[in-house]
Amino acid sequence: MRILESRSEEESFRIAEELGKKAKAGEIYCLEGELGVGKTVFAKGFAKGLGIDAVIDSPTFNIVKEYQGRFMLYHFDVYRIEDIDELLEIGFEEMTGGDAVCLIEWASRIEEEIPSFAKWIRIDKDLDKGFEYRKITLEEGRA
Repeated sequence: MRILESRSEEESFRIAEELGKKAKAGEIYCLEGELGVGKTVFAKGFAKGLGIDAVIDSPTFNIVKEYQGRFMLYHFDVYRIEDIDELLEIGFEEMTGGDAVCLIEWASRIEEEIPSFAKWIRIDKDLDKGFEYRKITLEEGRA
């Protein structure tokens, strides 16, 4: 487990960009945190690190958006998933089982479908350390 600290949106973006630069084909990144904590900022930086210049926004109502960079990026938002069959119908298993990189917001809602090798990223606020402060916890897989 690794903990990184950010004191601004720009710093969170840069942290995510560095992770995106190191991402490899077939990797899955699970992004967790409260509403408004900066998951979309993180996704934008991560996509930039993959060489994606498209406008990145949260796929809340689409479930998944696709972007081409060094690798295909499947950006999921599973917050509104009520039944796992919704995911399976859009090809979730194929998308997470190929050579693309997957970034899944709210992944704990579908944790039973996430492979054990996935990387987990949790973003937390700590208002005692300032309004912009974020603690970013990186965890390499879950058993």
